[in-house]
Amino acid sequence: MNKKEVFSIPNILSFFRLLLIPVFAWVYLTAEAKGELYFAAIVVVISGITDFLDGLIARKFNMITELGKFLDPLADKLTQGTLFLCLALRYPLMWVLLLMWMIKDGFMGIMGLILLKKRHTKLDGAKWYGKVCSAIIYVAVLLILFFPDVFSPNSLNAVVMILLCAGALALSGILYGIVLVNMWITSTKEQKAKQQEKAE
Repeated sequence: MNKKEVFSIPNILSFFRLLLIPVFAWVYLTAEAKGELYFAAIVVVISGITDFLDGLIARKFNMITELGKFLDPLADKLTQGTLFLCLALRYPLMWVLLLMWMIKDGFMGIMGLILLKKRHTKLDGAKWYGKVCSAIIYVAVLLILFFPDVFSPNSLNAVVMILLCAGALALSGILYGIVLVNMWITSTKEQKAKQQEKAE
């Protein structure tokens, strides 16, 4: 991989998103007024826009690289994890989301490594339900940040919003789990078929 591929526009946007993570954490955790929460929300908006742009630019201008395939989901996962962790310090129910996220992404990470190592195959990009789940989470977080009075900690509105995210996260995790298990079954059958062909 050459320098041009490493520092392509999509990859630079992914690097930028990674840099925004500690910025959001610092702004949110030190926020004492609505204006500071609004600034934290703006950081999330910028992160979401760069997430959309890096994929769009990579596909439209044929700038898809192996590094980009690693950086983009890494930035997504770290951003979501940071959002859950930071908000959980003010919204106790967010700890449930953080735990669900850790289980989902932990399972996907372990299964992904096993498939890559044992079966030499991998999940090719995010599925639509993963994207929908991420969109719901981003919208929920932005609503909480932009309207802290409406979605105050332990309020019914906040609880409903968090439960909605939990449902989306659970559904996404189940669907991804089904895909990964089917990939394992299919690759196992293909491997056995090749072994039989060699034996014959």
